Parts: sequence; C-alpha cells; structure tokens
Amino acid sequence: MQAKVGDRVIIHGRTVGSPDHSGEVVEVRGHDDDPLLVVRYDDGREAILSPGSDCEIRHAG
Repeated sequence: MQAKVGDRVIIHGRTVGSPDHSGEVVEVRGHDDDPLLVVRYDDGREAILSPGSDCEIRHAG
C-alpha cells in the first residue's frame, strides 16, 4: 500500500455500527514494504498508523 504526503486515509470501523475515521498523511516513515504513516485525523489528533486491511488510501489529485 503506497501512500504519499497529502493522501487521504480512511479507516473503516471493525464492528457493525463503528464509524469510519479519516485523515491526511503528513509524513511517511519506514520502508516501502513496511510503511508507517503519520496521519492527522479530521478531529485534529495525530497518530502513527501501520496500514492494514481496514485502511483505504485515496491518493491526492
């Protein structure tokens, strides 16, 4: 899963009724085969994310 700074990340809820969370990639760390993304979520918090199967990346236009 290749992500670049400026891409949008959507984390889908893991259980029925759980909301999705979305944010913007502000930094990419790690290696291409094991990336770590620094994400600024829409609510203002930042976190390091290791993308998994519940993660969707929408590339910036």
